[in-house]
Amino acid sequence: MSNIQTKMDMITQNIGKVLLGKEKAVEQVLIALLCQGHVLIEDAPGLGKTTLATSLAKSLGCSFGRIQFTPDLLPSDITGFTIYDINSGQKTLCPGGVMHQMVLADEINRTSPKTQSALLEAMQEYQVTVDGQTIDLPRPFMVLATQNPLEFSGTYPLPEAQMDRFFMRVHLGYPSLNEEIDILTHHQNYASDTDIQAVLSSEEVLQMQQAVQGITVSVAIKKYISQIAAAIRRHDEIELPISPRGSIALMHASMGYALLQGRSYTIPDDVQHLAEPVLAHRLGLYPAYLAKKRSGEMILQEILADLPAPLAS
Repeated sequence: MSNIQTKMDMITQNIGKVLLGKEKAVEQVLIALLCQGHVLIEDAPGLGKTTLATSLAKSLGCSFGRIQFTPDLLPSDITGFTIYDINSGQKTLCPGGVMHQMVLADEINRTSPKTQSALLEAMQEYQVTVDGQTIDLPRPFMVLATQNPLEFSGTYPLPEAQMDRFFMRVHLGYPSLNEEIDILTHHQNYASDTDIQAVLSSEEVLQMQQAVQGITVSVAIKKYISQIAAAIRRHDEIELPISPRGSIALMHASMGYALLQGRSYTIPDDVQHLAEPVLAHRLGLYPAYLAKKRSGEMILQEILADLPAPLAS
């Protein structure tokens, strides 16, 4: 486990060369990587969403594809398409942007829900279907999507099915005074992320993902996660609660966090630490409560505060 911690520290330090003061967000993305999950990075423009995604991809020896989501983007631009060669009489596959190990879906909410949905099969089943032909995607496979808040003009809300495919939603937030001073100093000479080099191979990533499966989850922890899910489902303010996929994601995230902490087992603190980034984006509140500025994060904080946690064992 110490070897895995060392490798994760290498990635963190590598990303820290170009993204300062975002250790929490980097940790969450690395947990998703360990758990074979996809990440939605949501925040205002200019806070480093794309920098986080690209620097992670450059830190890994994986193939990288970037899809710029625009209003005129077509589903075939994502999945690929086939063309007919008149001379040979054969069909040739033109691969889409998703056929890479690390995929940056930049500003995913700038395109229509129809085009967004082209990612569903890839994110859930790690394959795409092009003109009736099913093609397996390379492993490891991870989608890192960036999104501006819906208040900004020219955006489309992600469908519930799409949101549920994201293992975790990450927020970067604005820097503190000292962090912004450090950012200004770093960029004084127009620094860029061109010096980011790969520190891990794709084979090492797969080995670490395999190691997560060896983390022990007690019956008490599974019951605790199930109690959180039950409390969400009976909450008066929630119109769309979490599905079992959300509960599974929270369990896996707790396992990944335990591995990062050097433990072979999960504890209640792991569940509490990751409940918001894993579950909040899956909750659909009734419009009346949204109008009151209530959020999934607020409700989860209240549920976790009221729900007794099991004793760590």
